[in-house]
Amino acid sequence: MKRIFDLCLVISLFPFWGLLVLLLTFVVRIKLGSPAFFHQSRPGKQGQLFKLIKFRTMTNARDAHGTMLPDVQRLTRFGKWLRASSLDELPELVNVLKGEMSLVGPRPLLVQYLARYTPEQARRHEVRPGITGWAQINGRNAISWEEKFKLDVWYVDHQSVWLDLKILALTLLKVVRRDGISAQGEATMPEFLGISKQ
Repeated sequence: MKRIFDLCLVISLFPFWGLLVLLLTFVVRIKLGSPAFFHQSRPGKQGQLFKLIKFRTMTNARDAHGTMLPDVQRLTRFGKWLRASSLDELPELVNVLKGEMSLVGPRPLLVQYLARYTPEQARRHEVRPGITGWAQINGRNAISWEEKFKLDVWYVDHQSVWLDLKILALTLLKVVRRDGISAQGEATMPEFLGISKQ
């Protein structure tokens, strides 16, 4: 039922989000260069890898030695706006159509984190990852990793279409208010090193 819900909502709204993706593709290429999209392998349900699609929000700026500059230096004013508005996430609707993601679920994180989870934290991969989730409406990037994973596992145990509708509605409110976009003192979110190393 959750999969049918995702498909019905995404397909019915395609004329709106499809046009917006097309428009933003041109703007991102002008502002940040080509390619407009950022592709990265992320673990999905049961840890199966898939290619996440997002709009790029950073430049490819490097130092004199060819090393990529820190995120905070590569994140442009336009990139910050894309993230604050959550419009950088729009292309992930393609991942939803392909069945790799859901509209609601734990956010897909970096592949290297897989080996750092406790068995309880790893339960977040029992469901498809989502564009938004319970952790996103309860702090997004402004809460600790431990809090975020507890919220993810809570969602796994309590998921329902009605809960998804609530999360989607609250997500829109969060986007309008631009709450919890970054962790304090960080451009995005600090790396998760595992509980013993935080």
